[in-house]
Amino acid sequence: MNTNQNTLFQGDQVRDAFKQSFIKLDPRILVRNPVMFTVEIGTVVMLIVTIFSFSNSGQGSFGYNFTVFLVLFLTVLFANFAEAIAEARGKAQAESLRKTREETPARLLVNGNEQTIMSSLLKKGDVFICETGDTIPTDGEIIEGIATIDESAITGESAPVIRESGGDKSSVTGGTKVLSDRIKVMVTTQPGESFLDKMIALVEGASRQKTPNEIALTILLAGFTLIFVIVCITLKPFGDYANTPITIAAFISLFVCLIPTTIGGLLSAIGIAGMDRALRANVITKSGKAVETAGDLDVLLLDKTGTITIGNRKATNFYPANNVNEAEFIKACVLSSLADETPEGKSIVELAEQDKNMPAVKAPKDSVFIKFTAETRSSGLDTPDGLRVRKGAFDSIKNIALKAGNAFPAETEERVKLIASNGGTPLVVSQNEKILGVIELQDIIKTGIFERFERLRKMGVKTVMVTGDNPLTAKFIAEKAGVDDFIAEAKPEDKMNYIKAEQQQGKLVAMMGDGTNDAPALAQADVGVAMNSGTQAAKEAGNMVDLDNDPTKLIEIVEIGKQLLMTRGTLTTFSIANDVAKYFAIVPALFMVSIPALKALNIMDLHSPQSAILSAVIFNAIIIPLLIPLALRGVEYKPIGASALLRRNLLIYGAGGVIIPFIGIKLIDLVVGILI
Repeated sequence: MNTNQNTLFQGDQVRDAFKQSFIKLDPRILVRNPVMFTVEIGTVVMLIVTIFSFSNSGQGSFGYNFTVFLVLFLTVLFANFAEAIAEARGKAQAESLRKTREETPARLLVNGNEQTIMSSLLKKGDVFICETGDTIPTDGEIIEGIATIDESAITGESAPVIRESGGDKSSVTGGTKVLSDRIKVMVTTQPGESFLDKMIALVEGASRQKTPNEIALTILLAGFTLIFVIVCITLKPFGDYANTPITIAAFISLFVCLIPTTIGGLLSAIGIAGMDRALRANVITKSGKAVETAGDLDVLLLDKTGTITIGNRKATNFYPANNVNEAEFIKACVLSSLADETPEGKSIVELAEQDKNMPAVKAPKDSVFIKFTAETRSSGLDTPDGLRVRKGAFDSIKNIALKAGNAFPAETEERVKLIASNGGTPLVVSQNEKILGVIELQDIIKTGIFERFERLRKMGVKTVMVTGDNPLTAKFIAEKAGVDDFIAEAKPEDKMNYIKAEQQQGKLVAMMGDGTNDAPALAQADVGVAMNSGTQAAKEAGNMVDLDNDPTKLIEIVEIGKQLLMTRGTLTTFSIANDVAKYFAIVPALFMVSIPALKALNIMDLHSPQSAILSAVIFNAIIIPLLIPLALRGVEYKPIGASALLRRNLLIYGAGGVIIPFIGIKLIDLVVGILI
């Protein structure tokens, strides 16, 4: 997916947004934005006044009223344009995604025979075959085989990836292409519900909802609007008392200028742009709330395998216990791994096959395979002649041996500790509940991860590694990766409990993972980020999907979330400060003739009441399009404290929000004063 767009406004997007600006004038659409809806009502009233003033000058001249009407109309149009241009950028990306979702043939397996059908006819549970050069017709899980896959249509990355059955790298996405080998895939979604379909719906805005912060701000703006309705109404008796007739145009102009039209016009664009920026970072977000929440995160849980490490631990050495024949030990290692579909299990078989002196190992007929599970943390097989072979985590196999009354060899326990202290993962092997030795697996930590965790720490985010490894291994990897804490020998419920405990203390927690066993924790977390390479269950449970499979992508997500909150806060500060300046522009100018004492408040020395009103409403209209680039790009994020951020906002956007209108309105008044 091409997410690199260097220009903020592209011609086709601007044209589409311009059309949508008029469509959004529909009151049924605009009513969702209370501030701009009231401006639209004021515009309609001014249209009626303008028509009336054509034959009656009691409410001011036709030219004056028409100018006010035109400026108010443009104010609504500019606000609609801000929202429409943000949506247009999302729709443009949706179109690029849609091109990858072309109808493709699928080689469906029916009773062992291949049958070619179109991808739209595939149903959940169907199994299809893909070979070199085939385009994967829909989302699924590889149930047999291994293949190199080009995912550039989805992620934009040219480097191919490896997907294989078993483990957490078995998920494939419709629209990607098989570069080598052959795989058998089971469909995991219904027609129209694929990951790509959901991505398109999300970026088009169909599933976007306002965030709690956005809803609260909308309520605040609606409250301000109601207050200023009352303020403007009370000016009528005040004007009568001061013998200063106030025209409808003056009332409406004052009202529109006092309500926070700037933030009201840009609020929707800011929210949409936040999700758009996440998409440009190759992160699909299922709601604006997730992006916003990321800006306030306290804790991040990361699954070790596939997230902090490369993912596929490889068997590197066999260490038989004393008085155990090496060949017999290796044979037991292979037998215990024949039913283990994880990459680690397969690597044990591959390491054994590298020894040319080792004969091929096959399971006896009618053997019962014991598959690896997260609960037992072991695998193996039982043969018809009573042989029971198990391979698994140190504590799991140790318990099996001790329960049977067998001792755990001291040299094997020392080897386990040595492997763990060197960052490896030890797998102990037993036969008939007697310890035979240990297999060494090694993890590879992803490059640059230490530095990125340091950045998270500076942002105030605590990082916690979650792993099923023993505490020694977990400690070594945690220190090497630079995480703040770790949870060793973790089961799926341990992740859930940790997240709940942190949430009960009022903390916001994020979880990153890629496996089916991560799904419950991803669903429980405030921000659940699933790897695109992970299982379908993980992607369904999370509220974000990282297309690049980068565990440190959360740094960018946090920055985008903080940028979203900062942008909304800074523009709100600017909008309210604007109101102060416009108040001092209009109110003194309206009454300074009948109440000379108010002339002292006319600090801008505006030409006349009419020029003051026109200058204020014109400035009020043009400031919205001028701030659209800031709303779309967002305020630059800097890792500073809340108090420093508040001072920065007040200094730049608070003071600027007062000074800029004073300058702008005065300049416009100089021109308007000449024309009227």
